[in-house]
Amino acid sequence: MSSLPDQTGDSPRGLAFAVTAYGLWGLLPIYMKALSHIPAAEIIAHRVIWSLPIAAAVLLYQRRADDVLAALRRPRLLAMAGLTAALISVNWLTYVWAITHDHALDAALGYYINPLFSVALGGLLLGERLNRAKLLAIGLALTAVVILTVQAGRLPIVAVTLTLSWGFYAYFKKSLPLGPNQGFTLEVMLLCPLALVYLGWLVTAGHGDFLGGTTTDMLLLLGCGPVTAIPLLFYANGAKLLRLSTIGILQYITPTMIFLCAVMLFDEPFGTARMIAFPMIWAALAIYSFSLFREAGARRRAASATTRRMQ
Repeated sequence: MSSLPDQTGDSPRGLAFAVTAYGLWGLLPIYMKALSHIPAAEIIAHRVIWSLPIAAAVLLYQRRADDVLAALRRPRLLAMAGLTAALISVNWLTYVWAITHDHALDAALGYYINPLFSVALGGLLLGERLNRAKLLAIGLALTAVVILTVQAGRLPIVAVTLTLSWGFYAYFKKSLPLGPNQGFTLEVMLLCPLALVYLGWLVTAGHGDFLGGTTTDMLLLLGCGPVTAIPLLFYANGAKLLRLSTIGILQYITPTMIFLCAVMLFDEPFGTARMIAFPMIWAALAIYSFSLFREAGARRRAASATTRRMQ
């Protein structure tokens, strides 16, 4: 997920918010699987449209709606938000397609790899220092992708697309001078016209499932708004109250739950290549997590030493 300032401690309230967000994201495949008979693009259009009222209501409650209105008058900021909106829509579309087309394991793989890709991105584009542990973790992840590629005869497109789209989304999101709730609201506002045009075309062509499907379909599509916006809002508020190292570990909850859903509920095949690749990814994440905690500990010790010298 996106980078945040390191906190001096973890708030129990923040921990509850973050665990709730990651848990809800982990259960999302079950919800999306119930919509497997509906095209992924139509599902995403409804995610966009029905997320907007919730996000807008939260901003009105927080009295931060003026931030979004001011952003609409800044062309450069709008262009940046348009880019992040495009990236998140690609991520959503790929994820929903993966779940509804029996590729949940590939989705789990993509979200497992994502934090390692973000580390590599920081090293390549931001000049952040990569120690040996992080380089080893990135190398293990790349090797796992090579194994899956050789076995399938092609890149694991779903996993790679999810990794790239979310990784670059988080990278560019850091440059968006808006709070997380305001940024999300602006993104769905920019996507809404496209979603409405697409759904209007479906209705005209007689293919829409919202009005032309069952009552269950209508309710599930309406529910795409809450299941999209609520976890994001929980995450945005929880992340502010937790250390970056804690967020870094908690984010593994979601792909682990997706993995369990794929294997235990959806009966997706877990062949030899995956039996090799997934443990390599888990080892890479363990190494990365150890490095993350060690760096956080070093920063705390340095801060304590500085405080003692100043006293």
